Amino acid sequence: MCGRSRMVGWWAALLFVVAAVGSASAARLKDLASFSGVRTNELVGYGLVVGLSGTGDKSGSEFTVQSMANMLESMGVKVNRAQLKPKNVAAVMVTARMPASARPGSRLDVTVSSLGDAQSLLGGVLLLTPLRGVDGQIYALSQGPLTVGGFSVGGEATTAAKNVVTVARIPGGAVVERPVPFQFNEQKEITIHLDAQDFSTAKQVADTINEVMAGPYALAQDAATVRLRIPERYQGNIVGLMAELENAEIRPDSRARVVVDEKTGTVVFGAGVSLSKVAVTHGNLQVVVSEQPQVSQPGAFSGGQTVVTPNTQVAVREDKRGITMMEGASVQDLVNGLNAIGATPRDLISILRTLKAAGALHADLEVL
Repeated sequence: MCGRSRMVGWWAALLFVVAAVGSASAARLKDLASFSGVRTNELVGYGLVVGLSGTGDKSGSEFTVQSMANMLESMGVKVNRAQLKPKNVAAVMVTARMPASARPGSRLDVTVSSLGDAQSLLGGVLLLTPLRGVDGQIYALSQGPLTVGGFSVGGEATTAAKNVVTVARIPGGAVVERPVPFQFNEQKEITIHLDAQDFSTAKQVADTINEVMAGPYALAQDAATVRLRIPERYQGNIVGLMAELENAEIRPDSRARVVVDEKTGTVVFGAGVSLSKVAVTHGNLQVVVSEQPQVSQPGAFSGGQTVVTPNTQVAVREDKRGITMMEGASVQDLVNGLNAIGATPRDLISILRTLKAAGALHADLEVL
């Protein structure tokens, strides 16, 4: 009885998810798409973190020793590379995201990741590191103390750690030195990229924009792209145009889809999922093998030996369930049919795969 109540509760939760997905509510255009020119640019650099408390790279990290020697020699310090001990220094990769609107003097957050075999970056300071774009040009400079969201301590017998200590952040740790060679307001047309490919949604976006702008300025080119021609009255003031369009309400549409996560047993039904008329039966087969060896112990002074006799027990149980007819044009009918045969989350995954193979499930089945 308790198991039955848990199952009913699980299906009730599933119905709640289905109802939320099924009701196509309006969303803002800026939550469904991205605009050409409004993007981030990835920056990367190689640097050194100093000031570590013996948790830096080991002596075998040759690139760390070489980087230390090159840095010191560039400052006029002659060193013997064989005598350098990098235990307080770690070689790192520094990454940042630079928006197209960033200008010289703007600050960016950076992520610092250990490149060698350092144990921890806690307490370290990043030395001046140039950050380059994909074109090889330097766009920002990064330097400063690291922020590590964890710790790692230990001795010879045990170790205690929290979170990852070989990755750190520097909030506002990079200063932009060169802007991206792009002027947003100088564009003659803008391309709108939808996050999900759907012809109905693309056409709806184009129609909505044309309605707002009172003219045929937008055209859907494919299932995920809408081209917008800038009207003359907005030439040089595209920011004002985008401020009007990005809050336009769109009711997105999409293909019927069922998403299954086998690792957790989670199943989510999208809107529009339906079934053809089909008969379904599902039974569980359980085979349990247990080993209970018997030990034969001889009496005292008998001269016998202890003998272990294997004892294997096999139990087979198969659930007997009837055949259930399921036919529906909605997710509600599908859930009611699966609930009628007492499907558990794990059973549901197998049933959905079989229904898809039989051609009775009219939806895309995606397994994560």
